[in-house]
Amino acid sequence: MLKKMKDFKKRLVSYYKEEENKKVAIFYIVLRLLVILCLIREIILGNYHNVFLCLLTLVLFIIPFFVEDKFKVTIPNVLEIIILLFIFSAEILGEIQNFYNLIPNWDMILHTLNGFLAAAIGFSLIDILNTTDKFHIKMSPIFVALVSFCFSMTVGIVWEFFEFTADNLLNTDMQKDSIITKISSVNLENKDDFVPKVIKDISKTTIHYENNKIITISDGYLDIGLIDTMEDLLVNLLGASFFSILGYFYILKRDKYKGIEHFIPKRK
Repeated sequence: MLKKMKDFKKRLVSYYKEEENKKVAIFYIVLRLLVILCLIREIILGNYHNVFLCLLTLVLFIIPFFVEDKFKVTIPNVLEIIILLFIFSAEILGEIQNFYNLIPNWDMILHTLNGFLAAAIGFSLIDILNTTDKFHIKMSPIFVALVSFCFSMTVGIVWEFFEFTADNLLNTDMQKDSIITKISSVNLENKDDFVPKVIKDISKTTIHYENNKIITISDGYLDIGLIDTMEDLLVNLLGASFFSILGYFYILKRDKYKGIEHFIPKRK
């Protein structure tokens, strides 16, 4: 096991020493140093949940190289830099530095980008098969684009499943709550007639819980994650649709849309 880890480390160092990967190496080193500084700070503060997030980020940073090394594919430098920046933005800036709350639509921006990146990966999986002589079935551009879109949406849905599971089992708040001023529910009055009761202009909600404790939400009613989940999936759909359309035209005229190749992994 130790020998395998040493071999992996040697291949990782060798990879970033290659001339075409030096720009990525500089970006990787800068982000890694920032994460390590954040890790030291969180250890001093005793925030061990954030310490775990820092360690997780350092592990996730290795994924692009691991994929290239394990599956013998080449990830374009532009795509690799975007992936590294996405991980840093989600874990360090989003969770630890609280950008999800400090910057409006930070979560939506990341989920849109995730939809785009996942569609690019799904597209490359099919395009690699489509361009190899060992695969005797050639899929149409519209089918490849559709698979790319479905792959991205599946990734987005699985992630929302993960957030829901973490919130219910670990008492996290990955599905961020929203304050709303209108609700419509059949559970507010007669449950048997299935006619929803609509309440508008909610200005305050009082929550009574254990030992007669009370919490008051002064701006409206608390939605527990549904709006966040649906918004995440909707912007994921936008990102997936955007790349799938680009991918469709790329297959039709590869020479004309060469810029898209910066986002598509290729076989070595």
